[in-house]
Amino acid sequence: MTDTPGPEKAVYEHLDKLGVLYEKLDCEPDFADTANFCKQYGFPPENSANTIVVATKKEPKKYCVCVVTASTRLDVNKTVRKLLGGPKCSFASADETKDLTGMLIGGVTPFALPADLPVFVDERIMALEYIILGGGGRSSKVRIAPEIFRRLSNARIIPGLGMEPRS
Repeated sequence: MTDTPGPEKAVYEHLDKLGVLYEKLDCEPDFADTANFCKQYGFPPENSANTIVVATKKEPKKYCVCVVTASTRLDVNKTVRKLLGGPKCSFASADETKDLTGMLIGGVTPFALPADLPVFVDERIMALEYIILGGGGRSSKVRIAPEIFRRLSNARIIPGLGMEPRS
């Protein structure tokens, strides 16, 4: 996919190299954030995912990438904190996310990341027929089978990573 710029190109090259089936979904950058994308293009939040970079608060910082459905919220304070081994964790800033992944918020994806960056995936995602993920930039998304996470060497399936939203 030579016509796709920057991080997006690396994402689609990575998926092609893995030899997996996927569908590239073009979107307007203004609708790249998951909730806006779902509303604009008619995809259910249960099949759309947020890819979130989390960091420990103490130096030296440790980072991870977490993938949860848009219909759940990430359990940062318990599950992610235990996984990273830090006393406190929080969402990485937009600048930290870009520095670490090369991607902008709204386009962050678990594909084409540094090999030493752990990717934690909520177990409930694995029961879905398909999942919509960021495409590396704010102008595309990827529709793919969740089995892709079993093919990523830095990915782990984690029970309880996502929690039901507060009512």
